Amino acid sequence: MSSSSALSHYDSSPIQLIYAGGTFGSYGRPLEPLDAEVFLPALQALLSKHNQAGQLPAISWLDNTLIKDSSQLTPKDFVHFYKLLLEAYTQGHRQFILITGTDTLSYLGAFLAEAFAGSDICIVVTGSMRPLLDSDILQTYSVDASSDAWDNLSASLRLAAAGESGVKISFGGESWPAQTVQKIHSHDFMAFTGHSRAAYPANSYIKTLPDTRRQHWLDDQQPLLNSIQTRAEQADIHALYCLPNDSEVVRLQLQALLSRPACGIILLGFGAGNIPYSPALAESLQHAYEHGHMVVCASQCPFGGVSDSYAAGSWQYDYQVLAGGRLTIPAIYARLLWLLLRYDTPARRRQRWIHNVNQMGTTIRKR
Repeated sequence: MSSSSALSHYDSSPIQLIYAGGTFGSYGRPLEPLDAEVFLPALQALLSKHNQAGQLPAISWLDNTLIKDSSQLTPKDFVHFYKLLLEAYTQGHRQFILITGTDTLSYLGAFLAEAFAGSDICIVVTGSMRPLLDSDILQTYSVDASSDAWDNLSASLRLAAAGESGVKISFGGESWPAQTVQKIHSHDFMAFTGHSRAAYPANSYIKTLPDTRRQHWLDDQQPLLNSIQTRAEQADIHALYCLPNDSEVVRLQLQALLSRPACGIILLGFGAGNIPYSPALAESLQHAYEHGHMVVCASQCPFGGVSDSYAAGSWQYDYQVLAGGRLTIPAIYARLLWLLLRYDTPARRRQRWIHNVNQMGTTIRKR
């Protein structure tokens, strides 16, 4: 099969829809997520009813056994969705919609963006702030006209049908690359924001991937599945949030992690990544590096990222702290998690992080 015919085959396949729970599929009084066996037929009937003009693309359901509140998701669960999508991609499917809860939607989307970099897969992640179904009508399943769920799903269907490679989040009438997205409101319909800055993020997707290159990509991924699943059982990412305290508070938190297996640690600094200094904290950061931990500095600010403009922040980079650049906190979590799962040594993980950040042009210079 030629590359052009292969693309035609992919783009003509039904969009694979994955239902993973969340507010989107909640129903009743009190609200609780419907089981897939109940919700998916109801959703299929509603889609058919609203598709009398034939304006919606063809859809198939991808069987998913993991349906739970997104606040309960773990690294093991993230790997479950990676494996589910990878298997479907291997079988010839290319366009997907994943419906999940909003609590960790940006984290899951960013993780999938890391995991599928270099492929031509098209994944749209969405959810809603209010349930799709109207719980005031208990005799039949009807779309709640005041909910954002139907609009989010419709927009996601159009985006997935377009087939552009990459992982995107679609919400509130907008869409963004998954690694740029963060939740900014706890209950408003415009709950997420992101951006589409050129050359950002560093991980790229291939617009048109010939059969041989796609197979090479799959051949690189599949032998690693077992080790990725095993590492997910123990993978940990920790966040140390700087407050106007003595630096000893952060040092003690960091010190408590040194005896753990190699993990990811996010230092949430002030402003452009400023961290309270002390010789003891500097020594602990160096020890964390020597123990194989990856410590990444991020900003508590939602926009702008970190820099080494201030002495109050630049000192940490002399003690092996990595700069989060312009990445959001969910994206930093996702990249750390993927590196822990994908690579077998601290040196390889660190090398890969530095390579990605260098591509973004946000390297922190050493003093």
